[in-house]
Formats: sequence, structure tokens, C-alpha cells
Amino acid sequence: MPLQDNPSAPNSFGTNSTIFFLTGIPGLEAMHRWISIPFCTVFTIALLGNGTLLYVIKTEPSLHKPMFYFLSMLSTIDLVLSMTTMPKILSIFWFNAQEISFSGCLMQMFFLHSFSIMESAVLLAMAFDRYIAICIPLRYTTILTNAMIVKIGLAALSRAVLLMFPLPFLLRRLPYCRSHIIAHCYCEHMAVVKLACANSRFNNIYGITVALFIVGFDLMFIGLSYVKILRTVLNLASKEERIKAFGTCISHICAILVFYTPVVLSSIIHRFGHHVASHIHILMANFYLLFPPMMNPIVYGVKTKQIRDRMLILFQKWCRSVVPNAELVGTMLSTRPSAIDYCHKKLSS
Repeated sequence: MPLQDNPSAPNSFGTNSTIFFLTGIPGLEAMHRWISIPFCTVFTIALLGNGTLLYVIKTEPSLHKPMFYFLSMLSTIDLVLSMTTMPKILSIFWFNAQEISFSGCLMQMFFLHSFSIMESAVLLAMAFDRYIAICIPLRYTTILTNAMIVKIGLAALSRAVLLMFPLPFLLRRLPYCRSHIIAHCYCEHMAVVKLACANSRFNNIYGITVALFIVGFDLMFIGLSYVKILRTVLNLASKEERIKAFGTCISHICAILVFYTPVVLSSIIHRFGHHVASHIHILMANFYLLFPPMMNPIVYGVKTKQIRDRMLILFQKWCRSVVPNAELVGTMLSTRPSAIDYCHKKLSS
């Protein structure tokens, strides 16, 4: 048998034919079918929520503003992150399809880490948007032009690609002569590096440096933006103006907490939780991956009036499509407790 066809054989050159095996959640293999239920539910909510959000922003002219352009970027990133990992995770849970090629593993890793970096950059851009809207509102339209938004989006994409571009090449140069079993649900950088049978110190340093740079840099400037926003809000004359101004930031603050809280918790557990079971680490990593794409459309859908109103209109249309003759029946009976009225009551409650 050729060397590259044997999963347990050394892979000194990182050949494309090397096969890795994703275990899913170690220690909980017997419960994979049950665990797949919340995973699939969250995945479905993320797809429907972000898809609806993109549709609403695209079809509603009043939402064609910088804040909602950034929100569209966030939803697109969340969709890509979900589609990059969840189909493979669910195939492991449902069909025990653990095999993944080395090239497929590297591709999944590249998209996963690149778009996570992009999401952090978009949250920073949204903080910049709130800073301009509250602190220098008269210059909002002149600063955040469509051209500037495109440049910000391209800068976020370029930063992510440049930082992650070396990663596949750094991993390809390592030989994998130990086990090819990745104790994870998806191809995460450090989980793959642990399988190398050569000195991987540079890979470890590079991964940690990039993570600290991204989180430290973006959080620092997000924090500075909100310090300036807080100063401006506290200097406003009336309480109503302060509440209204700060209310425009609530959705963004929630999005920041949704994205960074799992990152911090996962890092703390990884650093100090040496006696924590391995499946807890994996579940936290999946929580970090699944939670933001599900919560972002919910947070912005509930907290942003323009989006909420447009979604209510879409829901009214859906009610009419479900019971197309409801109004006619209500008229014939001289009463109007039809399904349409029921929908309206539900929407107003």
C-alpha cells in the first residue's frame, strides 16, 4: 500500500491524500444524536435569522444606511461561519462521517479563522459608526459615505486574509506521523498542530500572537470609542436625550458581548482549567462558534425599530399567505375574528 494512502503513515510533506478523523465531542460520542438536536436548532435559527435580516435590509430603502450596511456584513459573516462548520459537525453526529481530507481541513480552518477575524473587525467598524453618529453627528454623512464603507469592508477582509494566509503553509510543512484523530468537531488550528511530530513552536507562537493582536487591538479601540460616546452622552442636556442616544448603542453592545464573552470564557477555561474534562473545552469552542450567528439577528431584530417594523410587515404578509381567504370568510360572517385579525392581535401584544 502506498504511504500516502495509509492514514497512520507519516506525512512528511503534508500531501493532499492524507485523511484526518474528527471525533466530534470526545467522551460524549454515545450522545451525539441527542446533542445534534440543539445544534441543528441553533443552525436553523442562524440561517433563517441572518437570511431574513439580509432580505429585510436589501428590500427596505430606509435601511440603506451605514449602520445597516455593517449589519449586513455581520450577517454575511455569520452565515459563512455557520456553513463552514455546521454541515460537517451534523454529519459527524448523524452519520458518523468523521473523515476529512488534509486539504479540506486546511480550507475549513482558513475560512473559520478568517471570518472570525472579519467579524471582530466589523464590530469595531460598528463602534466607529456609533462614535460618529453620537459624537460628531453633523459629519456622519460626509465621513461614512458608501465609498468609505466599501473601503472599511475591504480592509477587514484584507486583514483577515493576510493574517491567515500563512497558516495553511505553516501546517503543510509539518509531518503528521502520529495519530490522525482530531479530538474536535471541526479543524481548529491548535487541535491540528498537536498532531504534528515535529517542532511546532513557531505555529503555537504565531497562533497566539494573532489571537492576542486581534482581540487586544479591536477591543482597545471599541473601548476607546465607547469612552468617548459615554462622555458625549453624559454631557447632553436632558435625560431623555441621554437615554435616546445611548439606546442606539444597546444592540451593538449586546453583539460585542455575544461575540467576545465566549472567547474570554473559552480562553480562561483553556488556560486555568487543566482538570476540566475535554468535552467541556469542545462544547465551549462550539458555543463560541454557534452562539453569535444565532443571537445577532435576534438582538438587532428586537432592538432596532426599523428592522422590527419591517419584519412585522413580512409576518403580516405571511399570515395572509397562510390563510388567503380569511378576510373573505370574516366578511361573509359579518364578524372579523379571522386569522388575519388573530395575527394582528399577536403582533400588537
